[in-house]
Amino acid sequence: MNDGATHGEGRRLPDDWYDGVVPSNVIFDASNHIHTSYSFRRFKSRAPEAMTLGHGAAIYLNSMFDLGRDARVIIGDYAMLNGVSIICDASVTIGAYGLISWNVVLIDNLRAPRMPNERRAYLDRLLRKDPNAPALGETPAPIVIGENVWIGHDAVVLPGVSIGRGSIVGARTVVTQSIPEFAVVAGNPARIIRRLEPS
Repeated sequence: MNDGATHGEGRRLPDDWYDGVVPSNVIFDASNHIHTSYSFRRFKSRAPEAMTLGHGAAIYLNSMFDLGRDARVIIGDYAMLNGVSIICDASVTIGAYGLISWNVVLIDNLRAPRMPNERRAYLDRLLRKDPNAPALGETPAPIVIGENVWIGHDAVVLPGVSIGRGSIVGARTVVTQSIPEFAVVAGNPARIIRRLEPS
């Protein structure tokens, strides 16, 4: 449990092995579990309430939040993130009771152009520290994950995807398009392999 006490530019977690703080624009309370402030080492968002944790939401070891300047992340009630990487420049929303397994990547911006020649030029400008290099390679597209969605380990959810409530994403699946409610998907790219009956 975290007490949310203010500490400088953020809040220090009790018993944290890492000498860091949770940023002050991360909203959480004593019902939440955040394993370590190390998860926020790439957190650059300056948005007010850049990340909000719902009641009982938990962030476990090896989770990582790489949030750009205007990024916002909403994590629903009792959602559990276990070693998840969120790379966000617009927004990522995770519904209540979501279970997201280790090494899952949620990315709302590829941060580099898709075409090889454009990507090569983009990376070259960044390596030369060209002041005219763009901050991002592509326009971010929000990700929305519905309530009670389970995502298996090593899955990747790409920009602009929504996953309907009650759906299950199999391990090592690459989700390139939106998924309807109560569907089981697997593969690269993801395809529906089964429908679930809402209870």
